[in-house]
Amino acid sequence: MTAVHQITWRERLEAYYYLCRFDKPIGTELVFWPTMWALWIAAEGIPPIGILIPMVLGTIFMRAAGCAINDFADRKVDAHVERTKTRPLATGIISAKEAIYVFLALVFASACMLLFLPIETFYCALGGLFLAFIYPFMKRYTHLPQVVLGMAFSWGIPMSFTAIGKPLDLTCWLLYFGNLAWTVAYDTQYAITDREYDLKIGVKSTAILFGKYDIEIISALQALSIVLIGSALYLEHLLLPFGLLALLAVAADFIYQWTKTRDRDPQRCFWAFRHNRWVGLIIFIGIFFAVL
Repeated sequence: MTAVHQITWRERLEAYYYLCRFDKPIGTELVFWPTMWALWIAAEGIPPIGILIPMVLGTIFMRAAGCAINDFADRKVDAHVERTKTRPLATGIISAKEAIYVFLALVFASACMLLFLPIETFYCALGGLFLAFIYPFMKRYTHLPQVVLGMAFSWGIPMSFTAIGKPLDLTCWLLYFGNLAWTVAYDTQYAITDREYDLKIGVKSTAILFGKYDIEIISALQALSIVLIGSALYLEHLLLPFGLLALLAVAADFIYQWTKTRDRDPQRCFWAFRHNRWVGLIIFIGIFFAVL
C-alpha cells in the first residue's frame, strides 16, 4: 500500500469528502428515493417533519459510512482499477485507520438521528448497519455482493415503516424485494464497467456470474422490480392512475437502458447505472400524487 502523504488539514478534509463520495451523490439518491417511497406510503401522505428530517440525514450519513468502509475493504485493489485508482486510500493521501475513524463517526452521526425516532426503528437499524459493514467484503467470498448491497440499500424501507409506527406488512416487503431486484440490476450494470479488472484481481460480482446472459438477467430483474413495486401500490390502492403511469414510464426507461447497454460497452453500462437515479424519482412522483 502507498505510504500516507504529509498533507495539510484542508487537503485531509478534502480527502474525507471524496472518501464519503459527497462529490458523487448518485449512491445517496439510489438509497434516498426508496426510503421516500416507503415514508410516503406508510404515512399515507407527507410524513411528519420530525420523522422526515432524521430519516433523510440518516440516509446521507449511512451512505457515506458505507463508502468509507468500502474503500477500507478495497484499499489493496482500488489502485489496480482504472476507475478507482485515484480514490484517497488508493493514492495513500489518507490511511486505513483514518477511513475507519470516518466510518465510525458517520455511524455515530446516523445513530444520533435514531434518538428522534421510535425504539423499533433503532432495532431495525442494527440490521442495516450489519449489511452496510459486511457488503464490501462479500466480493471476496461470493459472486452475489450485489444482492447484499441490494439488501442494504433497501433497508430504509422497513425502517420507514417502523418510524411511522406501521407494521412490517406485505406492502413493506413487496417494496423491499422490488427495490432489491432493481438494485441488483443497476449494480450489475455498474459491475460490468469493472468486470475486466475484477477478473484479473479475483474480485467477484454478478456481472461475472451472469456472464453472457448479464443484460438479459438485468432486464428480468428490472421487470420483476416493476411487478413487485406495482403489487405494493395495488395493495395500498395507489396504483391507479398515478402509480401505473409512473411504472409505465419506468418500464420505458428500462427499455431505453437495454437499447444503450445491449452491446455491453462499459461506458454505456456505467451511464445506465447513473441513469437509474431517474427511476427512483419517477416512482416517488407517482406515489406522491397517488397519496394526495
